[in-house]
Amino acid sequence: MVAATIEECVETLAVALVARGEHLGVAESCTGGLIAARITDRAGSSGWFDCGFVTYSNAAKQAMLGVPAETLAQYGAVSGPTVMAMTAGVLERGGVDWALAVSGVAGPGGGSVDKPVGTVWIAWQGKTAAASCSRFQFPGDRVAVRNQAVLAGLQGLLDVMRA
Repeated sequence: MVAATIEECVETLAVALVARGEHLGVAESCTGGLIAARITDRAGSSGWFDCGFVTYSNAAKQAMLGVPAETLAQYGAVSGPTVMAMTAGVLERGGVDWALAVSGVAGPGGGSVDKPVGTVWIAWQGKTAAASCSRFQFPGDRVAVRNQAVLAGLQGLLDVMRA
């Protein structure tokens, strides 16, 4: 079954992670904790969800996740290298099996020609696998962009776990 809603993704993740005896951690910037909130909406999530880092500022990304200042300076917070550094930080500092990281421009302001409003980078990584990431361009207002990022992050994690 392909999980089409946030709730379906969370349920599928719960079943898979419990069956494997594995745990998940997340790092969120533009979603501001929404992924962790949607995960912990499900009763029993403490059996497979360990931690969430809300690292909205570059300073927080550096201090909490160890994202190199050079990465942020060269690529910016909304970039593939940054979200991959964020997943590495979650794995290292959270001691989990799987990591998901999100950084983007939710709007209504803050966009640029290279990174317009709706640009979101998402990365996924397992403790025994290299990080992968994807760039998304979500339509809609701030709420829509953030909700689409939550869904894409969870769906992408399921895909990576199945690979």
